[in-house]
Amino acid sequence: MTRDHLLAGEFGAAARLSPKALRLYAEQGLLPPAWVDPATGYRYYTPDQLPRARLVARLRRLGLPLARIAVLADLSPQDRALELRGWLHAQRSLLDDRAAVVEAVQGSSADTGLAEAVAVREVPAVKVLGRRHRIDSTALPGFTAAADRDVRAHLRASGLPADGRRYTFFEDLITPDSDGYVEVAVACAGSVEPVGDLHIRLVAAHTAVYLPVPPGYEDLPPILRVYDAIEAWTDARPGVVCTGHPYEICPGTGTRFDVAYPVTVH
Repeated sequence: MTRDHLLAGEFGAAARLSPKALRLYAEQGLLPPAWVDPATGYRYYTPDQLPRARLVARLRRLGLPLARIAVLADLSPQDRALELRGWLHAQRSLLDDRAAVVEAVQGSSADTGLAEAVAVREVPAVKVLGRRHRIDSTALPGFTAAADRDVRAHLRASGLPADGRRYTFFEDLITPDSDGYVEVAVACAGSVEPVGDLHIRLVAAHTAVYLPVPPGYEDLPPILRVYDAIEAWTDARPGVVCTGHPYEICPGTGTRFDVAYPVTVH
């Protein structure tokens, strides 16, 4: 060890890193000291570690996790720039999605016309062949299309009609940054064997409160207003209680699809 080495305090001051941050980065292997005095435990760094330390500090200000920073810090400047541009694009898209949801929430109370279209119907029991996965809302279109295609292909391969209505059951609230279980299933009749991750189940007969989704409301975030309208309708009727997960059924009642909630009516 020579005087070219800097004590942790000196190095931290030069890199504008707090003692706490410097200890954390050392413990995580992100910025280990060049030498540790075995007698005193003092940590020493070299001046040529300063560029990495300053880079780590800047990346940390972006809110990136340490594991991600470790990868970025080891890339070439060109590759790091590409990765960061991709990350920034994703962050902007996420912010746009959140802003759109805020607008949908703010506008939901004004959609009185939606609530007026809510109706009640009796739904008979139906056998479905489907697929259930845990996804977020960004994966929903691709998952729905793939599941619909695979289910109908298996029905045709089994010698059965493949023109049944499609159900999309939402067991959890899904958003761009939170996932949950979603099941995509197709109504079917006759004998069919499950294969791979496809399963068969019976959707029990039930009473449903439903709303045909009008044009312009089919996608996120406006579709949230449809769900809000149904929930507001049921909340305003003490004798109507939701008893199951909401689902979308395609084709709908004169529309691309309906949103429905299983309920009991007293």
